[in-house]
Amino acid sequence: MNTEQARFNMIEQQIRPWDVLDASVLSLLAVVKREDFVPAAYRSMAFFDTEVPLPNGQCMLAPKIEARLLQELEVRKHERALEIGAGSGHMAALLAHKARQVVTLESDPTLARLASENLKRASVTNVSVMEGDGSKRLPTAGPFDVILLSGSVASIPQNLLNELKVGGRLAAIVGQEPVMNAVLVTRVGENEFKSVNLFDTVAQRLVGFDEPSRFHF
Repeated sequence: MNTEQARFNMIEQQIRPWDVLDASVLSLLAVVKREDFVPAAYRSMAFFDTEVPLPNGQCMLAPKIEARLLQELEVRKHERALEIGAGSGHMAALLAHKARQVVTLESDPTLARLASENLKRASVTNVSVMEGDGSKRLPTAGPFDVILLSGSVASIPQNLLNELKVGGRLAAIVGQEPVMNAVLVTRVGENEFKSVNLFDTVAQRLVGFDEPSRFHF
C-alpha cells in the first residue's frame, strides 16, 4: 500500500466532501499519522471510511467523524481540552496540536496503556492519559475550554457541561440507533447553554454512560 497516497485519498475523497474545509484541520491530518495509532492487525484499515477495531471490543471513530468534530470545536492554542474515551490516542493527538493541554480519560486500562504508548511514540508531550470513568466524578479538575466525547451517549450528563468554562464548547454524538446526532454545546452563561445539531451519524457507545429506561408508565 502506498501510505501517502492512501492518506491523500482519505483527506480528499472522505473528509473534504464532509464539509471539513478548515485548512489547519486538513493539514493536521497529514501531519498526525493515523496509521501509527491503529493496532497492527488492522493497519490496512487505517484510511478506510469506517470505525477501526481496538482491544476489548472498542473502536476508533471513522476519519471523517474525527475531522468534522475537530473542526466544529474550533480549538485554540491557549485552550485546555478534555477528551472522554482515549481509545488509541489518535483524537487526543489531533487535539494536542490545536490546544495548550489535553487530558484524555479512558475507563479501560488496556486502552489507556495503548493510548499512552502511541502518544509517546508520536512525541506528543502535552497530553495526559488518565484512567477514569468520564460519566462519573472526573479524576482531574476543570474547568475546560473544550470537551470531546469520542463515542456516543444517550444524553450529555450535566456534570460534564458544568466542567465547561463560559464560552467553552462540548461535542458529542447523542441519541439512539439507527440515527444519532453529532451535537455542539456552547456554554454561553453561568447557567445557560446553546446546542446545535451538526450532522446525523452513528457511533459506538461510550462505556459507563447511563441508558434511558426502556419502560414507560
